Amino acid sequence: MNSMKIRRTAIAVAAATLLPLSLAACSDSGGDTKAAPTAAAGDEAKTQTSTPSEAPMTDDQPFGPACAGVPKEGAGSFDGMAKDPVATAASNNPALSTLVTAVKKAGLVDTLNNAENITVFAPTNDAFAKIPKADLDKVLADKATLTKILTYHVVGQKLTPKQLENGSFETLQKGVITTKGSGEDYTVNDTSKVVCGNVKTANANVYIVDTVLMPK
Repeated sequence: MNSMKIRRTAIAVAAATLLPLSLAACSDSGGDTKAAPTAAAGDEAKTQTSTPSEAPMTDDQPFGPACAGVPKEGAGSFDGMAKDPVATAASNNPALSTLVTAVKKAGLVDTLNNAENITVFAPTNDAFAKIPKADLDKVLADKATLTKILTYHVVGQKLTPKQLENGSFETLQKGVITTKGSGEDYTVNDTSKVVCGNVKTANANVYIVDTVLMPK
């Protein structure tokens, strides 16, 4: 009889001991089950928030082989030029020093700097060097002819690369220039190549070209 009481007491003690452990185990198991979806939701949220950063960048940047020669910093850099009106910006670019000299001789600095929303096809020093020196000196000394040539390089609107694909535009000189091309390869009047395009200044879009444009 005493042995039966002892056995019942042992069973009761064992049950009292194991029950809380079983309940705790169930509680932990339930907690794990609920936590899993939360983590998955968090991963999904991270995936969704990272998607916009993978969007393609815009192509609204300077392009062309001669862009590599533009200073990386300072007033003559792309960032520096973007802060100044076009004639001032060009004066800070070493590759455009002959153009700047011509603009000064023609008295067009203020005209270009004060114009709004224009496009300038800017010949490089090498472009001017293609002109025989005697002829270039003669043009630089003739203000009327020089003004006619320089204003032929200016269009009274900001042109995007897309507009240059097959374009025809009236210039400030009242002549017409034509453009064609795609991607990063554009030609003006079938003779002058854009070597650094889509350069921004405070009041103009600039396309640096390798040949001086002559009015037709």
